[in-house]
Parts: sequence; structure tokens; C-alpha cells
Amino acid sequence: MTLLSPVWTALLYLASAVCFILALKGLNSPRTARQGNLVGAFGAVIAVVAVFLSVKLDNIPWILGSIAVGSAVAAPVARRVKMTQMPQLVALFNGVGGGAAALVALLELPHAGDGWVRLAVVFTLLVGAVSFAGSAITFAKLQELMTTRPVVFRGLPVLMALVLLAAVGTGAAVVLGGSGALAVVLLLLGLVAGVLLVLPVGGADVPIVISLLNAFTGLAVAASGLVLGNVLLVVAGTLVGASGTILTRAMAAAMGRSVAGILFGAFRGGSTAGSTAVSERPVRSSSAEDVAVLLGYAQRVIIVPGYGLAVAQGQHTAAELAQALEERGVDVDFAIHPVAGRMPGHMNVLLAEANVPYESLKEMAEINSEFKTADVALVVGANDVVNPAAKTTAGSPIYGMPILEVSEARQVVFLKRSMRPGFAGIENDLMYEPQTTLLFGDAKESLTKVLGAVKGL
Repeated sequence: MTLLSPVWTALLYLASAVCFILALKGLNSPRTARQGNLVGAFGAVIAVVAVFLSVKLDNIPWILGSIAVGSAVAAPVARRVKMTQMPQLVALFNGVGGGAAALVALLELPHAGDGWVRLAVVFTLLVGAVSFAGSAITFAKLQELMTTRPVVFRGLPVLMALVLLAAVGTGAAVVLGGSGALAVVLLLLGLVAGVLLVLPVGGADVPIVISLLNAFTGLAVAASGLVLGNVLLVVAGTLVGASGTILTRAMAAAMGRSVAGILFGAFRGGSTAGSTAVSERPVRSSSAEDVAVLLGYAQRVIIVPGYGLAVAQGQHTAAELAQALEERGVDVDFAIHPVAGRMPGHMNVLLAEANVPYESLKEMAEINSEFKTADVALVVGANDVVNPAAKTTAGSPIYGMPILEVSEARQVVFLKRSMRPGFAGIENDLMYEPQTTLLFGDAKESLTKVLGAVKGL
């Protein structure tokens, strides 16, 4: 006997689904993102409570023990992870979701009967395994446990095709009544397919693939809802799958590339990972004091944050610098590229953490027309998203990617640790232009020196 009637269970599931939808709505803006996360978490709590009260569960000690162990591992990791490692954390969480869906499908196969339920099991097994293995590779690339460059070898397209054909054939056999052993084979084929799918992806394309794999996980969870007869899993999985798909397309558009080009571009040399060689051309470098003079006596300054700012944890210093300039009457904005950093919204979250006003965060479409009115564009740890090669150099790995029009500012200042290329692995010719000045050093230390000099003007 259960504590909740079917009617109350359905109402709680509906409330949970509404919370998930409101959470997605809240995540549309940095101003409401925190509330959106809280609403989504509350919806998840409602869902878990509804399951415990509406289903006759066996092995409750094992279930509670698993929840306790998972919470004991996840909570400290999530609290201690650095902002620079947030994409890796997202990749891991996403992979765990896909893997869990695949394991549930594997365990439910003996109870699946015939027809469409077995088809749902096969779909969940395959897609969940692809998501798990692919997410593990994206984590390894972002964590630099392996090369971030595309891994391509002779015969890879043929091997991918053979694995896909074998998976389809094995899946068909399972649907037609195949044994659990065949289902395990399908699971292994899915893992291999996930690895092969992500290996050829390199450079700035990796965060986009994380979003795509997130959509895969959502679809796997939705299919597992069909297997288990759970409407809420279908709704939640569909929401994740749809939002992940929309985000993937938006990020691909921001890179000026197609999803197919991102996944398979390395086969024809189109991946965003070029040469890592450093040019020996001369550049104009400067001191923090000279940069402070440029900024302090400007009328309009646009700050372009990038991954280097996140690595140095310099967001608070950047916010202080902006405030100090505004106190001198300088008009200051932050220009946000859609794929700056390592995931969508990375810079928004970073600067929101430093209490930068939301109205000062300008998206690319809004700010690009304003660079020509800027006295100084201060680029802090960004590279690829301001590289003119995206517009001028056909054949460049980032050619066609929309960029921030930093080159139109009267003066450009780059804060860089070294002359190493950005994540895409290509040089930025803007650094060698006569209006460009470089200030070398750790972004936070450089910003601190510039801030002190501005205050001393």
C-alpha cells in the first residue's frame, strides 16, 4: 500500500514539471538564474518525495544508502570546484545522467515485454551510453588529461560507420527478443560510439559538444520514463533534450558553424584547433602605469573578459577597476561573447559573482556597434572571440565565427600571460597592430597594478 493516491501523485508530478519549466525560464537571464536554479532544485525534491510516497519500493536501505553516498561525494565537489572547472563539472554530471539511464534500461529489459517498450530500452541503452562515454572524453579534454586537439587517425570514419551499423543491428536483435547478453553488447557499442564521436572534436568546439551530449542525456531520460511508465521522467527528459538542442544550435550559430561541421570538421581540417606555434613578430608592450593613463583619461572603455580572467580569479579586481573608472566619469561596459570562456554564460556568472551590474553586461549583438565609439578596448584573457581571422582569413579554424569588433576601438589593450595562442590554437593578428598594446602577466596581478595606478592619477 502507498501513502499517495494516483491523483495526488499526478498533481505532485505536475507541480514538479512546472518548477522545471520555470527554472529554465529563470536561467534565461543572469538576474534570475539563481532563483531559477533554486526553483529547479525544489521541483526535483518534490519529484523524489512523490516517488517515495507513491511507489511500493523494495531495498529501501540500499536506495537511501546510495542517495547518501552520492550526496556525500557530489556536494563537496560542487562547492569546491573552481569557476574555471565548471564546464568539466557539467560534463561529468551530464555523463552520470546518461549512464544512469542506460543502466536502468539494462536492468528493466527482462521486464520490458515486447514491442515499443523494448524499442525504448534499446534507445535508452544506446543514447545513454554514447552520452556517458562522450562526456567522459569532453571532461578529459577540458581538464587537459588528454590533448584538446582533434584526435583523428586513418580509417576513423570507417570505424565509426561500422560501430554504428553494429549498434543498429544489435539493437534490432534486442527489440526482436534478444537476450540480456546482446543488450550488454549494445551498451559496449554505445560506449565505443561515444568515444569515437568526441575524439575528432577539438578546441573551442568541446563546450558545444557538451551541450549536444546534454541533449542526448535528456532524450535517454525521456525514453527511460517510457520504460518505467513514469510521466515525470518523460517530461523532464524532454525539457532537457529540447533545451540542450536549442542551446547547441545557438552556440553553433555563435561560432558561425554547423553542428555537423563541429562533429566531423576535423576530417576535412575544419576543427577549431590550429597550430600552437608562437610568432616572433614584434609587439608593443607597456606598463601598468601607462595602461592606467589610457584608461583613466578615456571617455569610453569596453572591457572584454575571457577565460584568462576566470583562471586568474580576477573578476573582483576587474569590477573594482570598472568602478574606479566610473568614479572618474568614464563610461564602462563589459562585452560578453556567447562562447567566451568554456561554456555559455561563463563570463556572465563570473562577473555576477563580482557584483558587476547586469546592465553593464552587454551581449555581442548589442555591443559590437559601440566599439567604434570606444577610446579603449581592454581585453582581459580573451583571444579567439576577438580574433579578426574569423572575418579575414578563409581556411582559418575559426573563419566565419562572429566576433567582438574590438579592432574598431581607438586603442586596444591586451592583458595576457604570454603570447601563446587561444583555445583554438591560432595566432591573433590584432596583437601586432599599431593601435594595440600588451600588458604581460597574470590577469589578476595586472589588473591590481592598473587599479592602483588609476587610483593614483
